[in-house]
Amino acid sequence: MATPADKLAQSLNALKTLQDAKAAAIRASDLTRVHRERLLKNGFIREVMKGWYIPVRPDGPAGPVGESTDWYASFWPFCAAYLTERFGEGWCLGAEHSIALHTGNWNVPRQLLVRATRGGNKPTGLLHDTSIFDLRLEVPAAADIQVIEGLRVMRLPAALISCAPGHFAAHPVEARAALAMIADASDVLSRLLGGGHSSIAGRLAGAFRNIGRDRIAEAITATMKSAGYTVTEADPFADRPPVAIGQRETSPAVNRLRMSWAAMRQAVLEGFPPPPGLPRDVEAYLHRVEDVYATDAYNSLSIEGYRVNAELIERVRSGNWNPDGEADRPHQDALAARGYWQAFQKVKDTVSRIVQGANAGEAAQADHGTWYRDMFGPGVAAGLLKPGDLAGYRNGPVYIRQSLHVPPRSEAVRELMPAFFDLLRDEPEAPVRVVLGHFFFVNIHPYFDGNGRMGRFLMNAMLASGGYPWTVIALAQRTRYMNALEAASVQGDIRPFAALIAERVSNP
Repeated sequence: MATPADKLAQSLNALKTLQDAKAAAIRASDLTRVHRERLLKNGFIREVMKGWYIPVRPDGPAGPVGESTDWYASFWPFCAAYLTERFGEGWCLGAEHSIALHTGNWNVPRQLLVRATRGGNKPTGLLHDTSIFDLRLEVPAAADIQVIEGLRVMRLPAALISCAPGHFAAHPVEARAALAMIADASDVLSRLLGGGHSSIAGRLAGAFRNIGRDRIAEAITATMKSAGYTVTEADPFADRPPVAIGQRETSPAVNRLRMSWAAMRQAVLEGFPPPPGLPRDVEAYLHRVEDVYATDAYNSLSIEGYRVNAELIERVRSGNWNPDGEADRPHQDALAARGYWQAFQKVKDTVSRIVQGANAGEAAQADHGTWYRDMFGPGVAAGLLKPGDLAGYRNGPVYIRQSLHVPPRSEAVRELMPAFFDLLRDEPEAPVRVVLGHFFFVNIHPYFDGNGRMGRFLMNAMLASGGYPWTVIALAQRTRYMNALEAASVQGDIRPFAALIAERVSNP
């Protein structure tokens, strides 16, 4: 007779078959009632709406108020599968969401707007206060549809023509990054001429001129006028670009990074204490850094969920640590603490060079790989990680717990990190290096793990470049810290994060 464990194993095998087939959204009909109820009871699947489920980790809390990470990680593939099942090929994302995906913005929206020939003009509620709103609208011609990871989106020229006029001013970084991807006026002219869109032509001409693409702007207006249309050029943006957009740079991820950095600088400078300047006594500065190690290690590791205490930190500092034979969790905590100690020493070496006048961005770029390898070296030595895990930047997707922010695809990371360090190297103001250095590092999330610790190490290296003291983000501030990062990542508001760091610097 089959035991309960045998029965659960049978149901898990049915689930594995679906996952092996890349099923991100599971319909009720994909599983027998017995398998479905068993997997639900044991926390391996979760109901999104009646008749639709997603696979989840069994160690996370279930229900609409539980852990959101599984849902945010599943959001886009679930929507792709659900919408295709419901509408076939008769749907696509709205222009604004299409532009977001084209520019590499995969953040989870609170409401996903969809055009569908059989749309119901009403929202469909999903998990964690997200929803789909399917508008009964004509879907663009097949030539104007592109499929990105299962999602039917408007091709970029069609999306720029169809998007709401206010979108440019409301989302200037994203809109400018999208415009910069258009290489030639012909990409939009055929659609403008075919639809007789004279007012849209004037808006797009003004938008292209705003980002310095005068050649495209003039081609649009001249061609439309030669076809008999009256075109009045109008800039849809509310301001000028915060940074020049290169004529050859078409990477939307890099353009978004540069424009966001430039747009956030002033907000950082407004509330940050002025830098004291590089210390005259380098040895005394480094001694104070060493003195704060125990406090820093406790708080930084605890923010990441590791359970550390003063005794473990001192054993690691003295080399009197041996996690062998301990239970799994203490084993991981000890390895994390040892890795933190090793990485801290390497960061201190970097800080030493910076306070002696080295360019902070160049020093961090040269050394951050060493920080990372030393942080996770003990895990490799203990056999918990593979040597290949120390190779460098991630080569797959990563998700942040309970965050609507979805870090860039791994391909974009390899474009973004050199551009990030260029910005750090060329930034003249230490407070900006501190706040934006930390924020954009964790926003890019270049590694599978350890990004928060690396971001705080980077923050302190940049603090040294202004002569500020080594500063600890206290565990007691974790919720505020994570909420501030979320506000900057999802809403583009850097002020809460800058204010938190400024307070900590003023009261180290």
